[in-house]
Amino acid sequence: MPSPADFDEWSSVTLPGHLGIETLVAEHGLLVQRLEVAPHLMAPNGYLHGGTVIALADTAAGYGCVASLPEAASGFTTIELKANFTGTAREGAIRCEARMIHEGRTTQVWDATVTRESDHKVLAHVRVTQMVLYPTSAREAPDRSVNS
Repeated sequence: MPSPADFDEWSSVTLPGHLGIETLVAEHGLLVQRLEVAPHLMAPNGYLHGGTVIALADTAAGYGCVASLPEAASGFTTIELKANFTGTAREGAIRCEARMIHEGRTTQVWDATVTRESDHKVLAHVRVTQMVLYPTSAREAPDRSVNS
């Protein structure tokens, strides 16, 4: 299973790395990440952009899926994401805890809760459904990397 440092290294040149997402915990069924609030992550109204919150939640659920793939799987793709926003942040850091609530052979469902680190106020509840991918031929070896 990839370590938190593995996830951070893999994402260093992709969107999660550019946003500054850090992985704190990576284990089967659970992934925790954090993100420092910065001016480039804000909406023009001065509050945290909803896309920033979604990027954090989708990344946590996706990396959690990678850490929890069945042995024969070659990867995954997000097939549905739904969010309810209940707060915002203007400074400090936000954290996302993603927990797998359904582990099937072809799908996983994750609940990702985004909170402010300073007071643990919930900013968003995000449900993410992942389709588990398998090799299309017997000669294809599973690729367990985050890039699949």
